[in-house]
Amino acid sequence: MSVLQNKNIVIIGGTTGMGLSAAKAFVANGANVVVVGRNQDSVDDAKKILGDHALVLSGDATNEQTAVQAIDDCINRFGSFDGLYHVAGGSGRKMGDGPLHELSLEGWNKTFELNLTSLMLSNQAAIKKFMELKTGGSILNMSSVLGFSPSPQFFSTHAYAAAKAAIIGFSKSIAAYYAANNIRVNVIAPALVQTPMAKRAAGDETIMAFIKTKQPLDGGRIGQPEDLDGLAIYCMSDQSRFTTGQVIAVDGGWGISEGQY
Repeated sequence: MSVLQNKNIVIIGGTTGMGLSAAKAFVANGANVVVVGRNQDSVDDAKKILGDHALVLSGDATNEQTAVQAIDDCINRFGSFDGLYHVAGGSGRKMGDGPLHELSLEGWNKTFELNLTSLMLSNQAAIKKFMELKTGGSILNMSSVLGFSPSPQFFSTHAYAAAKAAIIGFSKSIAAYYAANNIRVNVIAPALVQTPMAKRAAGDETIMAFIKTKQPLDGGRIGQPEDLDGLAIYCMSDQSRFTTGQVIAVDGGWGISEGQY
């Protein structure tokens, strides 16, 4: 039997990059998925890719009804709700994020709204539903190595780093509070991964030379979305039934490497 057989999972931010890769992996391992994306073109593309075992919705993760609706749709379409994977977020660089002496208040607020507020809303919706159903369940939240392992030369968006660090504290706090309800909450923290958000870094030869030594595993390379899928499957499956409050970096060695440029 596939490890996710009979699991019905909601992915917030599931129509591109790491979220879409996870959605494909979940379906391949027996799950049904509800994925939510903000861009209509990516929503349309995901519908074609994921097929009959997926419901693909258009929605803004910062809207408090988006995750609520996705979870209700998951139950109505597939019969239950077993897990939430929150991937949605992104850089606030274009909104004014950057080094602290250049950081605008708007950049700070927008970056937190995009990365932290959206996650709080989806987690709240999931927790409420798990408690209502009395079933327990699993939440996996997306952080970043920049939340605890900064890289000042090339990745100096301080609001983003703060938001991703806050996700860790938030996740551990709710993991502790709801463990008695058999609700698991864990965190995945990737390094640089080839996604639409990483376009700036991926197109910079100097940064890519740095990444070759900062992420030295597998020949030294930028991460690929599928590098995260194994951990996501574990966290959504019953194999993780005794695991909660953990932060796991999938970083190609970032956290233990100096990086040269």
